[in-house]
Amino acid sequence: MATEVRSLREFKMPDVGEGLTEAEILSWYVKPGDTVTDGQVVCEVETAKAAVELPIPFNGVVEQLFFPEGATVDVGTVIISVAVAGEGGAPAPTAPAAAPAPAPAAEAPAAPAEPERREVLVGYGPRTGTAQRRARRTTTTTVVAAPAAPAAPVAPAPTPAVAPAVAEQPVGDRPLAKPPVRKLAKDLGIDLRAVIPTGRDGVVTREDVHAHASALTAATSAPAPAAVAVAEPVAVESVEAPVVVSGSGTGDVRVPIKGVRKATAQAMVASAFTAPHVTEFVQVDVTRTMKFVRKLKESGELGRDVRVSPLLIVAKALLTAIKRHPEINAQWDEAAQEIVIKGQVNLGIAAATPRGLIVPNIKDAGAKTLSGLATSLGELVETARQGKTSPADMQGGTVTITNVGVFGVDTGTPILNPGEAAILAFGAVRELPWVHKGKVVPRQVTTLALSFDHRLVDGELGSRVLADVAALLEQPKRLITWG
Repeated sequence: MATEVRSLREFKMPDVGEGLTEAEILSWYVKPGDTVTDGQVVCEVETAKAAVELPIPFNGVVEQLFFPEGATVDVGTVIISVAVAGEGGAPAPTAPAAAPAPAPAAEAPAAPAEPERREVLVGYGPRTGTAQRRARRTTTTTVVAAPAAPAAPVAPAPTPAVAPAVAEQPVGDRPLAKPPVRKLAKDLGIDLRAVIPTGRDGVVTREDVHAHASALTAATSAPAPAAVAVAEPVAVESVEAPVVVSGSGTGDVRVPIKGVRKATAQAMVASAFTAPHVTEFVQVDVTRTMKFVRKLKESGELGRDVRVSPLLIVAKALLTAIKRHPEINAQWDEAAQEIVIKGQVNLGIAAATPRGLIVPNIKDAGAKTLSGLATSLGELVETARQGKTSPADMQGGTVTITNVGVFGVDTGTPILNPGEAAILAFGAVRELPWVHKGKVVPRQVTTLALSFDHRLVDGELGSRVLADVAALLEQPKRLITWG
């Protein structure tokens, strides 16, 4: 009887960011012996920019996981091998113990990944080289990290099977959806089979999942309170345990800096010592803006499920000011020694997450209506709070808002997001004595701080932009006439 020929396919850690060199394996969704299909998510990894799910690009049976959860792996290093059936079709069950038939001479026993197919999701491709394994840190006393050893095909310690995503069903009964959408549905506890698809060819989109979740929430409970701010920290998941290096309970604690926190630290240092920062401040009477926000909430004219906050009006005011002064929406080209005025505004919103500070952005925010901006802002907030912001959402920003007011902070001197010309800090709104119509009366007041790159933006341009934002917040009706 003819024996089916199998070969091993290796899946390497792809470059899931822009030229990133390593990623940490957060969790495996498969184990040796599991059958996988092309496009199925097999693990989640964390890079310096975000947590990303990795789909396998072929069918077969999982042969080996080369790294345990918590290991940091270099891009281009093999992380999983899959037994793939030969030309005859799908993988067959494992044959009984017997002397295997000799493989054809031209066929290697364990073929490496084919060079013509590089498992690259985003960026410039895998980097060659030998990876190093790192032991997962745990909280203990007087811990000394063991030296890293060269990675080898070592079977990981047995791990409990990870429950598959809700949407991972037999192929015949499986709704059409991209892996990130399946993961979103899993996190929200939604069965994709119950979601009405609106995408092309019946594909379930992220918006479909959110709409289904909103419908379920509305049917079972009262509406959730409106989001106060994007930067509100939410315990989505725990970060890696710190390493205690003192024997007593009052000793120093060392927290490993990696992933998003490491990238943020490096970017802020580069920005602070590359771009000459200038910061200007202005106090603003936002009483009318706060009334405008309450009116929009009560009327529901932006949509029943749209969250309205003061940050929305600040964002719209900044976008309107940029429309009047487009030169501030620029980038410095060091190689060409030129100022590049960007054609569209990708508005970044600084968000504090359990993994650190990230700045996702709303693409072409300047072209959106107030309703469209509110919807995009709400989606950005929700995704950031879930820790599911993709690398693409954090690339290409042109100007940023940081909402420090949610922490009760009046103002600050924000550091520019690398590659951008300006960042606006929105401080806490407080009731203060204010001269209004010739009388000292209590008014709601905030402080705005605008930092800008003095290579691109001179004092006049920066002042005009900040003054316009202040004027629009004092009289929000100007958003209609100026916009």
